[in-house]
Amino acid sequence: METIKVNNITKKFGTKVLYEDVSFTINKGECIGIVGSNGTGKSVLFKMLAGIEDYDSGQILVNGKRVGKNLDFPENIGYFVNQPGYIEFYDGFTNLKMLADIKNLITDDQIKESMLSVGLNPNDKTKVKNYSQGMKQKLGICQAIMEGQDLIFLDEPFNALDFKSNIDVINIIKKLKEQNKTILMSSHQHEYLEKLTDRMYIILNNKLRLLDENLKKTYFEIF
Repeated sequence: METIKVNNITKKFGTKVLYEDVSFTINKGECIGIVGSNGTGKSVLFKMLAGIEDYDSGQILVNGKRVGKNLDFPENIGYFVNQPGYIEFYDGFTNLKMLADIKNLITDDQIKESMLSVGLNPNDKTKVKNYSQGMKQKLGICQAIMEGQDLIFLDEPFNALDFKSNIDVINIIKKLKEQNKTILMSSHQHEYLEKLTDRMYIILNNKLRLLDENLKKTYFEIF
């Protein structure tokens, strides 16, 4: 069953072409990785799929509905962005509570359960401004999953983390896979993506190409 279907997408910024005639499909329960050098448009791709960024031509369908026409932001989607913004003089639970109150879909206890699931203490009154980078990443992932979202976008979830925090995030993603969540994830840590994803794509020359063994040798094998 298709969760995301992208048909012939083109995206330009002025005269610069970022994506040209890109198509791919993600099925329910799949975990897909996206790699590419800086400036190739990984974050822009995520934003287009989430309805945050327009595209110039083509079609994006999420759960059968056209993004940008039938809906602006797909339902039941969790979106983690690199370096998420929070009100830094509040603690983690208070930040999540304010966000949860927008839709009012979950209880305080459910927020706390989600925090515990990512390794955060919901009773910790530490202000977010004093969080470590790893704690901020976990808080962002918690926001993306706390309402039971089935489709989860993780844009650079391993960025600037130490080894222990990387392991924590990997274990969170493994749990989401066990729950049959559909996950789209980008990272410069391609070795993590290889272990976690069902398949990987690389952004090359304005296209999204399946990362096969030949491309791995070309771009990732140093020795």
